[in-house]
Amino acid sequence: MKIKCVIVDDEPLAIKVLQNYFTNFTDFEIVGTFNNSLEALDFINTANVDAVFLDINMPMMTGFELISLIENKTKVIITTAFREFAAESYDLDVLDYLVKPIPLPRFIKCINKITTEYNLKNNIKVETAKGDSHIFIKVDKKMMKINIEEILFVEGMKEYIKVVTPDKTYITHKSLTSLSEELPSDRFLRIHKSFVIALNKVKSIEGNRIQIQSYTIPIGRNYSKEVKNKILE
Repeated sequence: MKIKCVIVDDEPLAIKVLQNYFTNFTDFEIVGTFNNSLEALDFINTANVDAVFLDINMPMMTGFELISLIENKTKVIITTAFREFAAESYDLDVLDYLVKPIPLPRFIKCINKITTEYNLKNNIKVETAKGDSHIFIKVDKKMMKINIEEILFVEGMKEYIKVVTPDKTYITHKSLTSLSEELPSDRFLRIHKSFVIALNKVKSIEGNRIQIQSYTIPIGRNYSKEVKNKILE
Protein backbone atom coordinates (compact mmCIF):
# COMPACT_ATOMS: atom_id res chain seq x y z
CA MET A 1 0.00 0.00 0.00
CA LYS A 2 1.35 3.42 -0.97
CA ILE A 3 1.55 6.49 1.23
CA LYS A 4 -0.86 9.03 -0.27
CA CYS A 5 0.25 12.66 -0.36
CA VAL A 6 -1.23 16.01 -1.37
CA ILE A 7 0.69 19.16 -2.36
CA VAL A 8 -0.87 22.57 -1.66
CA ASP A 9 1.01 25.57 -3.05
CA ASP A 10 0.12 28.59 -5.18
CA GLU A 11 3.48 28.44 -6.96
CA PRO A 12 3.49 25.96 -9.89
CA LEU A 13 7.30 25.68 -9.77
CA ALA A 14 7.22 24.69 -6.09
CA ILE A 15 4.71 21.94 -6.88
CA LYS A 16 6.88 20.76 -9.78
CA VAL A 17 9.97 20.50 -7.57
CA LEU A 18 8.18 18.24 -5.10
CA GLN A 19 6.66 16.16 -7.89
CA ASN A 20 10.14 15.57 -9.30
CA TYR A 21 11.45 14.56 -5.88
CA PHE A 22 8.60 12.12 -5.37
CA THR A 23 9.46 10.22 -8.57
CA ASN A 24 12.37 8.71 -6.63
CA PHE A 25 10.13 7.16 -3.96
CA THR A 26 7.94 4.34 -5.18
CA ASP A 27 6.26 3.88 -1.77
CA PHE A 28 4.62 7.31 -2.15
CA GLU A 29 1.82 8.52 -4.39
CA ILE A 30 0.71 12.10 -5.07
CA VAL A 31 -3.08 11.92 -5.14
CA GLY A 32 -3.69 15.63 -5.62
CA THR A 33 -2.07 19.04 -6.16
CA PHE A 34 -3.88 22.30 -5.35
CA ASN A 35 -3.21 26.03 -5.63
CA ASN A 36 -6.44 26.81 -3.79
CA SER A 37 -6.76 26.23 -0.04
CA LEU A 38 -10.54 25.72 -0.05
CA GLU A 39 -10.41 23.03 -2.73
CA ALA A 40 -7.51 21.38 -0.92
CA LEU A 41 -9.37 21.37 2.41
CA ASP A 42 -12.42 19.69 0.90
CA PHE A 43 -10.27 17.00 -0.67
CA ILE A 44 -8.19 16.39 2.46
CA ASN A 45 -11.27 16.02 4.66
CA THR A 46 -13.05 13.62 2.30
CA ALA A 47 -10.26 11.56 0.75
CA ASN A 48 -7.86 9.08 2.35
CA VAL A 49 -4.74 11.26 2.58
CA ASP A 50 -1.71 10.38 4.71
CA ALA A 51 0.39 13.55 4.36
CA VAL A 52 -0.05 17.12 3.12
CA PHE A 53 2.81 19.31 1.89
CA LEU A 54 1.44 22.77 2.61
CA ASP A 55 2.63 26.29 1.82
CA ILE A 56 1.84 28.97 4.42
CA ASN A 57 1.22 32.02 2.25
CA MET A 58 -1.83 30.96 0.26
CA PRO A 59 -4.63 33.12 -1.21
CA MET A 60 -8.05 33.11 0.46
CA MET A 61 -6.86 31.07 3.45
CA THR A 62 -3.38 30.68 4.93
CA GLY A 63 -1.76 27.32 5.50
CA PHE A 64 -2.13 27.75 9.26
CA GLU A 65 -5.86 28.43 8.89
CA LEU A 66 -6.20 25.35 6.71
CA ILE A 67 -4.47 23.19 9.34
CA SER A 68 -6.99 24.29 11.97
CA LEU A 69 -9.83 23.03 9.75
CA ILE A 70 -8.46 19.60 8.92
CA GLU A 71 -10.83 17.10 10.51
CA ASN A 72 -8.73 13.94 10.39
CA LYS A 73 -5.25 12.97 11.55
CA THR A 74 -3.52 13.73 8.27
CA LYS A 75 0.12 14.64 8.87
CA VAL A 76 1.11 18.13 7.70
CA ILE A 77 4.50 19.19 6.38
CA ILE A 78 4.99 22.93 6.01
CA THR A 79 6.83 24.12 2.88
CA THR A 80 7.73 27.80 2.97
CA ALA A 81 10.42 30.34 2.13
CA PHE A 82 10.14 31.82 5.63
CA ARG A 83 11.97 30.39 8.64
CA GLU A 84 10.27 32.61 11.20
CA PHE A 85 7.03 30.62 11.29
CA ALA A 86 8.71 27.40 12.50
CA ALA A 87 7.83 27.80 16.20
CA GLU A 88 4.18 28.60 15.44
CA SER A 89 3.91 25.62 13.09
CA TYR A 90 5.12 23.12 15.68
CA ASP A 91 2.49 24.46 18.10
CA LEU A 92 0.02 23.15 15.51
CA ASP A 93 1.63 19.70 15.67
CA VAL A 94 3.02 19.68 12.13
CA LEU A 95 5.26 16.75 11.30
CA ASP A 96 8.01 18.74 9.61
CA TYR A 97 8.99 22.23 8.43
CA LEU A 98 10.78 22.52 5.09
CA VAL A 99 12.34 25.82 4.01
CA LYS A 100 12.40 26.60 0.28
CA PRO A 101 14.39 25.99 -1.79
CA ILE A 102 14.14 22.50 -0.32
CA PRO A 103 17.39 20.47 -0.70
CA LEU A 104 16.90 16.84 -1.67
CA PRO A 105 18.75 15.47 1.43
CA ARG A 106 16.39 17.46 3.67
CA PHE A 107 13.40 16.15 1.71
CA ILE A 108 14.65 12.59 2.23
CA LYS A 109 14.72 13.12 6.00
CA CYS A 110 11.12 14.25 5.78
CA ILE A 111 10.19 11.17 3.75
CA ASN A 112 11.70 8.97 6.44
CA LYS A 113 9.64 10.77 9.11
CA ILE A 114 6.44 10.27 7.13
CA THR A 115 7.22 6.58 6.67
CA THR A 116 7.77 6.13 10.40
CA GLU A 117 4.50 7.88 11.26
CA TYR A 118 2.63 5.89 8.63
CA ASN A 119 3.92 2.61 10.06
CA LEU A 120 2.88 3.63 13.58
CA LYS A 121 -0.57 4.76 12.47
CA ASN A 122 -1.21 1.53 10.58
CA ASN A 123 0.34 -0.74 13.23
CA ILE A 124 3.09 -1.88 10.88
CA LYS A 125 5.40 -3.24 13.54
CA VAL A 126 7.43 -5.84 11.67
CA GLU A 127 9.95 -3.42 10.25
CA THR A 128 10.47 -1.59 13.52
CA ALA A 129 10.88 -4.78 15.53
CA LYS A 130 13.46 -6.16 13.15
CA GLY A 131 15.23 -2.85 12.71
CA ASP A 132 14.33 -2.99 9.04
CA SER A 133 13.86 0.75 8.58
CA HIS A 134 15.72 2.40 5.74
CA ILE A 135 17.45 5.46 4.34
CA PHE A 136 17.72 6.78 0.80
CA ILE A 137 20.98 7.86 -0.83
CA LYS A 138 21.62 9.15 -4.33
CA VAL A 139 23.82 6.87 -6.44
CA ASP A 140 24.35 7.53 -10.16
CA LYS A 141 21.29 9.81 -10.35
CA LYS A 142 19.07 7.18 -8.68
CA MET A 143 17.70 7.21 -5.15
CA MET A 144 18.72 3.89 -3.62
CA LYS A 145 16.80 2.45 -0.67
CA ILE A 146 19.14 0.86 1.88
CA ASN A 147 17.92 -1.08 4.90
CA ILE A 148 19.62 0.26 8.00
CA GLU A 149 20.02 -3.24 9.42
CA GLU A 150 22.25 -4.17 6.47
CA ILE A 151 24.76 -1.35 6.96
CA LEU A 152 28.12 -2.49 8.34
CA PHE A 153 29.80 0.91 8.42
CA VAL A 154 30.06 4.23 6.61
CA GLU A 155 33.37 5.73 5.53
CA GLY A 156 33.90 9.43 4.77
CA MET A 157 36.08 10.29 1.77
CA LYS A 158 36.33 14.10 1.53
CA GLU A 159 33.22 15.13 -0.42
CA TYR A 160 31.88 11.57 -0.70
CA ILE A 161 30.92 8.74 1.61
CA LYS A 162 31.00 4.98 1.19
CA VAL A 163 28.13 2.96 2.68
CA VAL A 164 29.22 -0.65 3.11
CA THR A 165 26.79 -3.59 3.36
CA PRO A 166 27.55 -7.33 3.20
CA ASP A 167 26.54 -7.52 -0.45
CA LYS A 168 27.32 -4.12 -1.90
CA THR A 169 29.14 -0.83 -1.41
CA TYR A 170 27.42 2.45 -2.29
CA ILE A 171 29.26 5.71 -2.96
CA THR A 172 27.39 9.00 -2.79
CA HIS A 173 28.12 12.73 -2.69
CA LYS A 174 27.29 13.51 0.93
CA SER A 175 29.05 14.33 4.19
CA LEU A 176 29.58 11.73 6.88
CA THR A 177 28.02 14.02 9.47
CA SER A 178 24.88 14.50 7.37
CA LEU A 179 24.31 10.78 6.87
CA SER A 180 25.08 9.89 10.48
CA GLU A 181 22.22 12.19 11.55
CA GLU A 182 19.83 9.93 9.61
CA LEU A 183 21.02 6.80 11.42
CA PRO A 184 19.64 5.77 14.84
CA SER A 185 22.13 6.88 17.50
CA ASP A 186 21.49 3.81 19.65
CA ARG A 187 22.65 1.52 16.83
CA PHE A 188 25.44 3.50 15.18
CA LEU A 189 28.52 5.19 16.57
CA ARG A 190 31.19 7.47 15.14
CA ILE A 191 34.55 5.96 16.04
CA HIS A 192 36.82 8.07 13.84
CA LYS A 193 36.55 11.32 11.90
CA SER A 194 36.12 9.13 8.81
CA PHE A 195 34.09 6.19 10.12
CA VAL A 196 30.63 5.45 11.57
CA ILE A 197 29.98 1.82 12.48
CA ALA A 198 26.97 -0.37 13.26
CA LEU A 199 27.39 -1.43 16.88
CA ASN A 200 25.73 -4.82 16.43
CA LYS A 201 28.12 -5.70 13.61
CA VAL A 202 31.30 -5.46 15.72
CA LYS A 203 33.12 -8.80 15.73
CA SER A 204 36.02 -7.84 17.97
CA ILE A 205 38.02 -4.90 19.30
CA GLU A 206 41.79 -4.96 19.79
CA GLY A 207 43.79 -1.91 20.75
CA ASN A 208 42.62 0.93 18.56
CA ARG A 209 41.06 -1.22 15.87
CA ILE A 210 37.63 -2.76 15.38
CA GLN A 211 36.86 -5.82 13.31
CA ILE A 212 33.60 -5.97 11.34
CA GLN A 213 33.44 -9.06 9.14
CA SER A 214 36.64 -8.90 7.07
CA TYR A 215 37.10 -5.14 7.58
CA THR A 216 39.54 -3.65 10.07
CA ILE A 217 38.53 -0.13 11.07
CA PRO A 218 40.66 2.32 13.10
CA ILE A 219 39.43 4.05 16.24
CA GLY A 220 40.34 7.73 16.34
CA ARG A 221 42.28 8.94 19.36
CA ASN A 222 39.60 11.49 20.26
CA TYR A 223 36.89 8.83 20.07
CA SER A 224 38.66 6.00 21.91
CA LYS A 225 37.17 6.43 25.39
CA GLU A 226 33.57 6.79 24.20
CA VAL A 227 33.94 3.87 21.79
CA LYS A 228 35.23 1.45 24.40
CA ASN A 229 32.64 2.57 26.95
CA LYS A 230 29.86 2.07 24.43
CA ILE A 231 31.00 -1.27 23.00
CA LEU A 232 32.35 -2.85 26.17
CA GLU A 233 29.63 -1.63 28.53
